[in-house]
Amino acid sequence: VVDLSKYTMEAYMRIVTYKTAFYTFYLPAACAMRLCGVKDEAAYEKANEICIKLGQFFQIQDDYLDCYGDPEVIGKIGTDIQDNKCGWLVVQALLKCTDEQRKIIEENYGRADAECEKKIKALYVDLDLEATYKKYEEESYADLRSIMESQKVLPEGLFGAMLAKIYKRQK
Repeated sequence: VVDLSKYTMEAYMRIVTYKTAFYTFYLPAACAMRLCGVKDEAAYEKANEICIKLGQFFQIQDDYLDCYGDPEVIGKIGTDIQDNKCGWLVVQALLKCTDEQRKIIEENYGRADAECEKKIKALYVDLDLEATYKKYEEESYADLRSIMESQKVLPEGLFGAMLAKIYKRQK
């Protein structure tokens, strides 16, 4: 039985921050900054802020692609639903669903059964999670661009290349 009470946005963002954002984005950037002799603490704070947001953006994309991505393009068949992952889509579904729809999630999420997966994916369609994701993607991109353009402690464009690489990615 899935304990859906633990599938909150707060829990999800904590997982994403430490699972993806910190070690995939911030630590490599901070190491490069150290190697380049950067000593300004404000620069590390701003790099941390940007990198955590980049990592969250990247992981939410990954969760989206797990469900909606083309396996031929992403190189794998998504298994987040069957594997009972606390992913962005299920958290969004739980935020939007009716009591009846929640029952569908309770009965089908985290089951290694193709029919159960189909029911969850159909629910995602009913809840229009693809549109929710597209809105999130555009808002997050704009937010990151704004942060990057307004900061003065890091070289201009330092993280822009990272954002450009992951924005609208298909794999």
